[in-house]
Formats: sequence, C-alpha cells, structure tokens
Amino acid sequence: MEEKGYRIVTMTERDTPEALAFLRKFFFHDEPLNICVGLLDEPGSTCKELEDYCANSVPEGVSLMVLSDSDEIVAVSINGILTRESNKKSEMIEEVNGCKNQKFKKILNLLTTVNIESDVFGRFPDINSLVEIRVLSVDDAHRGKGIAKALINRTRLLAKEKGYDVLKVDCTSHFSALAVASLGGYECIYILKYSDHLDEDGKPVFVPDPPHSCVKTYISRLK
Repeated sequence: MEEKGYRIVTMTERDTPEALAFLRKFFFHDEPLNICVGLLDEPGSTCKELEDYCANSVPEGVSLMVLSDSDEIVAVSINGILTRESNKKSEMIEEVNGCKNQKFKKILNLLTTVNIESDVFGRFPDINSLVEIRVLSVDDAHRGKGIAKALINRTRLLAKEKGYDVLKVDCTSHFSALAVASLGGYECIYILKYSDHLDEDGKPVFVPDPPHSCVKTYISRLK
C-alpha cells in the first residue's frame, strides 16, 4: 500500500471522531442495509446507535484506517473481538431488544441473527477467539484501487499476530462478498437470503437493490 501513496495504520481512540466523520460521509449513506431502512433519510441526520456500534470497537485495538500522503483518511475498517465466553445468545438478544432506534434495531437484529445462526464457536470447537470485520468503507474517489482487499489482508495479519484463531467477515453487500471471496483462504460458512429474513407479518425486512441479495459469512483460519 505504501508504494501506492497510501499507508495502513492501527486506529486508536484518538482517531474515533475523525473515523466517524468519514463513515458519516460514506458508509452511513451507501451501505445497502442503511439505505433499505432509510436510516439517514433526513438531511443532516445521523444515527447515534450506529456511531456507538462503531466507536465501541475501536478500544479493542484491531481497527484500521488507510491514510493518503496528506494524512487524509481514505478508508476505515472497524474490527472487533469475539470470544467464546463473551458470545452469549441471551446478551445479544437483550442488546437488540434494548435498542430504541427502530431503524437501526432492524439492522442490529439481522447482524445478531447472522451471528447466532452462523455459530462459528459451535461449528469449530477448537476456536476460542476471533476478530471480525464489522464495518469496511472506502472513499468513493479511491475505490477500485485494491484498498478494501489490502485492509482485509492487513486485518488478517494483525489478528494472526495477536494470536486470534479466526478472522470472520459478515458481508451484507454483494461487492464486499466478492472482495473477500477473491482473496483466497476464506470459507463461506453461512448464507442468509434477504428474502428469507422476515418480519412478524411474514414480509422481508430488507429489500435491497440488485445485486445485493444475501448476507454471507466468511472465515479464515489463522492457526
């Protein structure tokens, strides 16, 4: 990355405000699920719950950002840690039920459903800890340059260096799934079609524009 005029750095808590400002400009507005629920339909609006979801992962020390030669943020990867001990179904459901923002609650419920049903710790009894990529966003002007793939690769390297067992990626976008699949060394362990994720009236909660049709969970074993 460095020779292309970019460098990848590990985020610290000091970087959180700038990273959130970046995500407000890009990810918050262009992620398929955010668009589906109209998360930021009001001009100038934001979502405190989504911001907290991102900010709360940064202190774990595995989130990354890409900087240009002029120290401008051009991409962010919000990554977090899950352990077998902390990954309790009851606590996840309680967090969803406690979410007061009804639009974000739909997204949080989907992510929780995917986490529960993909069941990484149940599928792989030897795994005790993992790093997961929770939010990945690249500046529109810098897309198509391999930055997202470089961030995924660096996250995998960082997770391995820190002794985690697995890197996990839940791809809610068709394009992020393509990026992960093209890297090699990743196994798709779970797929949830949006048409199968229904509300209490039996209707799909999310109807994103094509080509987004499903969530795919990929893992890469690090040991």
